[in-house]
Amino acid sequence: MSKVGRKPIPLGETSVTVDGQTVSYKGKKAEGEHTLPSVLYASVEDDTLYVKVAQEKSETRRLWGLHRALLANKIIGADKGFERHMKIVGLGYKAVVKGQDVEFSLGYSHKINFPLPENVTLETDRSGQNLTFRSPDKELLGLICSKVRALRPPEPYKGTGIQYANETILRKAGKTKK
Repeated sequence: MSKVGRKPIPLGETSVTVDGQTVSYKGKKAEGEHTLPSVLYASVEDDTLYVKVAQEKSETRRLWGLHRALLANKIIGADKGFERHMKIVGLGYKAVVKGQDVEFSLGYSHKINFPLPENVTLETDRSGQNLTFRSPDKELLGLICSKVRALRPPEPYKGTGIQYANETILRKAGKTKK
């Protein structure tokens, strides 16, 4: 039996309707639908959603846990949304939000313009070095954050670059005199 698949999904303020293999959801921040494979079905009971399996097999267990996790992320995102914190470390390194684009100054000879998708928002502090990304789509949020980090990954000697707020950078010792 799948440990992830059997967990119930709390709906919160999200309204969910089940029509055969299609689960439709609508919340404050997003709406959409998720199609389950033919070996799974969903049912709503007392403000919780249950994903159940028609017949127990080893392949069915993998699908069960996967689709339960995907569906839970979509429902939680539609209700509350997700956020990810990043920080920019370095002298003169900063980000400036200009509409739906972000302009990064990262120590290169030019500034980098980075377009944000329409359902991803970014907030910066006054220094432009603490970034907060928000989105109802967890997968898209992780993808955008990894692309932003790839613009200037943290280097191990000084620790400068773009990093996640909870990330620790392993520092290396520099050259020493003999």
